Amino acid sequence: MALANPTKKRPKYLDLTQIHLPLPGIVSILHRISGLALFLIGIPFLLWVLNCSVASQEGFESWRETFNRPPVKIILIGFIWAYLHHFFAGLRFLALDVHKGISLPAARASSKLVLIVSVASTLLLGGWLW
Repeated sequence: MALANPTKKRPKYLDLTQIHLPLPGIVSILHRISGLALFLIGIPFLLWVLNCSVASQEGFESWRETFNRPPVKIILIGFIWAYLHHFFAGLRFLALDVHKGISLPAARASSKLVLIVSVASTLLLGGWLW
């Protein structure tokens, strides 16, 4: 049996695993993920640590010993990266909001710059923390 309307195009199936996101899109998604991680995990945890460490000398010493362990330092370096990436990507988005760097080459260059600066700053601060 023939189709009723052969000229009508059917919707195209999009395989999301085959779509390659451009670099500005990746920076945007990482900005959202880092903001969510900082808001839901990082800030409450660090406020709790601050509360425990100022409550007593024993609490301070306990957290000081905890933060000297290598796995905890790696987690802290991850949160440092999340903060720095969120900060620098936020500056990039503020510039885009005032129509600076909205052309495609400028947007790609600024997203590369955000990634490079956030990783380099993380390596510097992480090396100092270690």
